[in-house]
Amino acid sequence: MSTSQPDASRPSEARAGDDRATPDDLLRARTGTEVSPEDLVLAAGRDVNERNLEWARRKLAEEGPAALDKLLP
Repeated sequence: MSTSQPDASRPSEARAGDDRATPDDLLRARTGTEVSPEDLVLAAGRDVNERNLEWARRKLAEEGPAALDKLLP
């Protein structure tokens, strides 16, 4: 039985010139708003508890909002 789907092994005309990786500076998800310790804990995939919040506070004090940028794509 034949299907009308294009051959997945070949790139389409629309994607042929779009096979480059996106630069990291364009992948950042932070919106410029204030970063809280809770934001950092959640972005790291950790549970929100006092130990992890303290870790996040230290990380934010050392690196500022860039700490979140390092965790998010």
